[in-house]
Amino acid sequence: MYAIFKSGGKQYEAKPGNVVRVEKLPGEVGENVLLDQVLLLADGDDVRVGQPLLAGMAVQGRIVEQGRARKIVIFKHKRRKDYRKKQGHRQSYTAVLIEGIRGQEESSAAEQ
Repeated sequence: MYAIFKSGGKQYEAKPGNVVRVEKLPGEVGENVLLDQVLLLADGDDVRVGQPLLAGMAVQGRIVEQGRARKIVIFKHKRRKDYRKKQGHRQSYTAVLIEGIRGQEESSAAEQ
C-alpha cells in the first residue's frame, strides 16, 4: 500500500515505515504531523485517484529530523568582462517517518 501526497508544491510517495524528506514543516522532532493533501491511494489492484484530492484521506507521520540539505553553489560569470558572482544556498527540510495512511479503513468498510 502506498499513497502520493502533496506538500510544499511537490509530490511524494508515502509507504508506511519509510522516511520522506519534505519541504520544511513547522514542528519539533517527535511531533506528529498529518499530511491531508492525498492525490492517489494504491492498495494492491485497488487504485483510487483524486480529482484533484481524495476526500477524507491523510498520511500520518512523525517528525524525525529538522535539517538543512547540502550547500548548492551558484557561480555566474561572463567571460572577458571581469564579472563573477558566487552564491550559496542550503534548503531546509523536514524528515518525516510515515506511520500510516488514515481513512482507508473507513472507506473500505463503507464499500463492502
